[in-house]
Amino acid sequence: EATKCRDHSVEENRRLWAEMQAGSEEGQKTCLRAKMSVDDNNKALRDPVLFRVNMNPHARQGRKYNAYPTYDFCCPLIDSVEGITHALRTNEYHDRNPQYEWILDTLKMRKPLLEDFSRLNMEYTVMSKRKLTALVEQGAVDGWDDPRFPTFRALVRRGLKVEALREFVKVQGMSKTTNFMEWSKLWNYNIQILNPTAPRYTAVSDELKVACTIVNGPVDEVALTRPRHKQLLELGEKPFFRTNNVLLDAEDIALIKEGDEVTLMDWCNAFIKNIKFDETTKLPCSADIELNPTGDVKKTKFKLTWVPHDETKTCLLYTSDAADEEDSVDLGGRRILK
Repeated sequence: EATKCRDHSVEENRRLWAEMQAGSEEGQKTCLRAKMSVDDNNKALRDPVLFRVNMNPHARQGRKYNAYPTYDFCCPLIDSVEGITHALRTNEYHDRNPQYEWILDTLKMRKPLLEDFSRLNMEYTVMSKRKLTALVEQGAVDGWDDPRFPTFRALVRRGLKVEALREFVKVQGMSKTTNFMEWSKLWNYNIQILNPTAPRYTAVSDELKVACTIVNGPVDEVALTRPRHKQLLELGEKPFFRTNNVLLDAEDIALIKEGDEVTLMDWCNAFIKNIKFDETTKLPCSADIELNPTGDVKKTKFKLTWVPHDETKTCLLYTSDAADEEDSVDLGGRRILK
């Protein structure tokens, strides 16, 4: 049903427009609408609003203007004026495409070609800008470059290469089907780029470290060097230390049995003995190691990385793409994951 204002005269419309520009009390109660239709099946074509009054100071113009165009009115004008040839929009705007074209046809302006595609959704990830803003404002994250965020700044901070992102986007194409993408696919492209040239370093999780004593290890610490990348020697060398106290990973120790022979990377073979388990976590927490320098590296099933206990440096490493239930924040009575 048409509103009583739909049949205003041109003079009355101009008067109301002047009130909007002035930001008067009457102007603030008024909006400018396009006279399209009142009963079109596409609700985006039912006399959409083109201008509203906003009394808040503009970020650049201050209080110079009071009436501002809506997003739906701005987009087709800017695309046409700036020479955009193809307007690529997520399919949530599909119903607004006829409105986009109507505005340009009515103003006799050049029309870009419209193309729809589905928005990108990543598994276990909050993609809403409103919810991400709430996480930043509530201090639930470090900022917009927090490594757990899906923002470009955050992904780069986490180690994503621009080339990997470009390859990921190129392979996905412009699908109109809404689906959830796996982070592992993006990071696999990143690995392909980094793997040939990235220096190698060894780490053990603080939560999974197993303190091991080498019963026949060196009495004094032995300082050595090894290549940062065994296939790219021009990257130089890094120091490492052999001591009689080392840290292994609990997940590695859980795979072997008492007395099994393994290979300690960049050292020699060894027997793992006296494995003890934590009563709470049921994970290995300590063990003894007996070195076997004459053992055949080719015959061992497990090759274990290790770090010296006394020369270990601590760093913060985000290893999971999925948030835990406790990693959540309140947003207007709803709980959302960090």
